[in-house]
Order: sequence, then C-alpha cells, then structure tokens
Amino acid sequence: MAAIIEPTNLEPEKQTLLSHHKEKHFTAGEIVRDIIIGVSDGLTVPFALAAGLSGANATSSIVLTAGIAEVAAGAISMGLGGYLAAKSEADHYMRELKREQEEIIAVPDTEAAEVAEIFAQYGIEPHEYTPVVNALRKKPQAWLDFMMKFELGLEKPDPRRALHSALTIAIAYVLGGLVPLIPYMFIPIAREAVVASVVLTLLALLIFGYAKGYFTGSKPFVSAFQTTLIGAIASAAAYGLAKAIHP
Repeated sequence: MAAIIEPTNLEPEKQTLLSHHKEKHFTAGEIVRDIIIGVSDGLTVPFALAAGLSGANATSSIVLTAGIAEVAAGAISMGLGGYLAAKSEADHYMRELKREQEEIIAVPDTEAAEVAEIFAQYGIEPHEYTPVVNALRKKPQAWLDFMMKFELGLEKPDPRRALHSALTIAIAYVLGGLVPLIPYMFIPIAREAVVASVVLTLLALLIFGYAKGYFTGSKPFVSAFQTTLIGAIASAAAYGLAKAIHP
C-alpha cells in the first residue's frame, strides 16, 4: 500500500483545486487479485475432482466427502501461500529500505546523482531538477521515500497485508469450492449429480469470469469465455481420465 503524503506546502489555490477534484481510480487491486486467485482455483479444482470421481462411478457421498476434504486442504494451502507471498514482499521491502537508508548516509552524492538521473529520464533539464534534488537532500525521510518508489519501484506494503491476503484467498477458495459440490448434497446418484454440477459450475465460472474482466479492466465477455473454457477443460480431462482408468 502506498504511503499517503500530505501536501503541506501546496499553494492554497492548488489545494482548493485538488479538494474539488475526485479521481475515480480503482484502488482495491490487491484484494481483487486475492479473490480472483481463491475463487478461480476454488471453482476449478474441486469441480475437476468431483467430475473425476463421478467418472470413476463413485457415489455422491464419496464425492462430497472427498470434495469437502479437498476444499479444506486447498483453502489452507492457498491461504498459507498467500500469507508467505505477502510476508516475503514485506521482508524484501524492509531489506531494501535499510540498504537505501545506509547508502543515503554513506554516499549521499551518489544517491543525489541517482535522483538527478531519474528526473533526466523524464526529460527534465539540470537547471530544473537541481533545486528539487537539493531540497530532497534536506529532507532525509522524503529522500528515502522517493528513492524507494522511483529508483526501486517499491511501494510500502500494508503491515496487515499478509494476514488479509491469507484470509481473503482461503475464504474465496471455500466459497468457490462449494459451488460444484452443492448438487452432490441433494442428488444421491453421482452420474446425475455431475450433470447438475457441470451446469451450476459453468454458470458460476461465466459470472465470475465476467466480474473478473470487469474489475481488472479487460474485456468481460472474453474473460468469461476464457475462465469457463479452462474450467470445462479441467473437468472434462479429469472425467475422461477417470473413465479410461475405471470404465
């Protein structure tokens, strides 16, 4: 999560303009990414498992038991993976922050030259960026934040990000994973339940794919088609393989 810098030295008229201008940018990218990861895997993996077991002539109770066990294990595994990924990202940021802080103290002229190089890459002339470089040198914390963002391309992560990511992915996986198992809760014959499971899950994949495309800025209908196609291929492969091994 990016740090919010208060514009304390902003001219009053510019501050007034900014206060009346509300930008409509989508800022929940990390949460949406976690939901997408959890739901997409949750819909696809238990769906393929249920189809495969149905193809092997298992009863609905066995499919349901195996499916619920897979959903529980998958949610824990996916949540742990999300936690470790976010924790690694935070640890990497702190290591780079400490290294950059040491460099600002040890070789300030070199770091100032790097700031100048960054501005030069944007086509800003030396006589224009030199006052800015000098101003940053007088404010070590602002200088450090600038180097982290513009030299290293790193944003300060939310300290609660790892836990939030783990919970979001795990819950999304459970919600997605229960969808293909619902028919097996009410239809005792697996060969009949699998038909209802396919219809229900493909419909869920269509809706999820459309929503994913809408929130990520891609084409919703294309996203819906691709998401549904992947789920259909996975389940068909599992069902066909089970039938081939256990006719």
